[in-house]
Amino acid sequence: MTTRDTKNKKFKTTRRGFLKTVGLGGLTAGAAIGAPHLWIPRAHANTSGFGTAKHLVYIRLSGGFRFPTAFNAAVGDEFSPWGTASGVASGTEWGVGQLLETATGEGSWYNDELQGLGVPKFTDVSNEVAVIPCVDHEPLAGSADGNHQTGLERYLTGYVNGQVGLFTMINYGLRARYEMASTEGVTLLPAIIMGQAGMGRGSGDYAAYRPPVMRGDDLDRFGFNTDELLPDWARTMTNDYDVRFRDRVNLPHYQTVDAYLQSREATKAYAEIFSSDPLKIENGSTEPFDGVSNAQLAQVFGQGGASRNIRLALRLFHYGCPAVYLDQGGYDYHSGEEQGLPGRLQELSRLLSGLFWALKTMEHPEGGSYWDHTIVALGSEFSRTTRGGRFNSARGSDHGGDYATRWMSMPFFGGPIVAQGRMIGETAASDLSPQGKVVSYRATAKTLFDALGCEHEEFFPADEPFEDLFIA
Repeated sequence: MTTRDTKNKKFKTTRRGFLKTVGLGGLTAGAAIGAPHLWIPRAHANTSGFGTAKHLVYIRLSGGFRFPTAFNAAVGDEFSPWGTASGVASGTEWGVGQLLETATGEGSWYNDELQGLGVPKFTDVSNEVAVIPCVDHEPLAGSADGNHQTGLERYLTGYVNGQVGLFTMINYGLRARYEMASTEGVTLLPAIIMGQAGMGRGSGDYAAYRPPVMRGDDLDRFGFNTDELLPDWARTMTNDYDVRFRDRVNLPHYQTVDAYLQSREATKAYAEIFSSDPLKIENGSTEPFDGVSNAQLAQVFGQGGASRNIRLALRLFHYGCPAVYLDQGGYDYHSGEEQGLPGRLQELSRLLSGLFWALKTMEHPEGGSYWDHTIVALGSEFSRTTRGGRFNSARGSDHGGDYATRWMSMPFFGGPIVAQGRMIGETAASDLSPQGKVVSYRATAKTLFDALGCEHEEFFPADEPFEDLFIA
């Protein structure tokens, strides 16, 4: 296990297993249309992509994203009112939405400075993105789940009322890796949430693997570990007092107090990392770290919550964090979509372009670039429908039980993705009926787990990871 360092400073811990400290979330505080007929679960446990990625950026396009407007645009106007981009990279099989074209000129984010840095237009690198147009929460169900609450539950946990979030599964699946690191005295950060906390749900055996919940600028205000200022006898006394207090409280309150103490211990263990200057992403530093300065990241990604979250994610990866989940957007456009979505997708195209630049420019501590070790994936709780027109009567879109709601056209990119430029499956342009492979969302999640090298056999036993992203 490689030790992470900053300015030749190693981060060590004598605690046995950093994830065992947990409750880590306490660090901060419409008609049925019939089942698709081509769902193909796999029969093998692991893919050829197993362990090829060290990091995952997992982005939820929040509120229900109208996927054909961006990632499956070569379909009818009812589904893709703006049509396809006029010019995309050669070798791009999937329909790139016109709204993902980078605006230029006065008021555009794509200014001369960013062009000088080499930040690409997203349409110029679309042939490095793979898209699966038919990812479905429940391939054997009679219709889509177009309900905000239950659709989001499926996205966060795989099931309605799921008890374990996908990012808790990642931390649990990597537990052997972190046990090994801890025996060597090395602290590696866990998977971290910067969006819906349900992605880190977990109880019972999984409670100890819940991920921390943060925001992009949280660590700009993070202080030092006050325990370091105390003599040994004082630390021993205060720690013993905490344990005695916990053990003497009434049983109904024991877990609450214990979770608090564990979260505080986790904070102490990570304090040295969290106090590092590179994680203070708003400090305007021009000093390169992994080959790129905080000032450059701010220049490329801009401001805004999702931008700050991505900038912090890229820094957290240096310290062993395997995955960061974040929300972007707010795409629940029941009205005003015609006017509002173009600007919102310019923000998204900037984030995607920025990720291409940053991942290919930043130098990974274990060799190569971050691109070589990182996967980026985007999804949502469901897609959107207008049931016949380009927009509904309020110039927006809705969600129900049809194909237009059902299919997440999920894009994937990064060095471990071999199927660059490919569209894996297809939908009919006239009605979005599936013309190729349909994959379950749970199988898709397990495919990402697989790439990270997670143990995932006990999760979603009826859904196996698939090879398609890792073969040309």
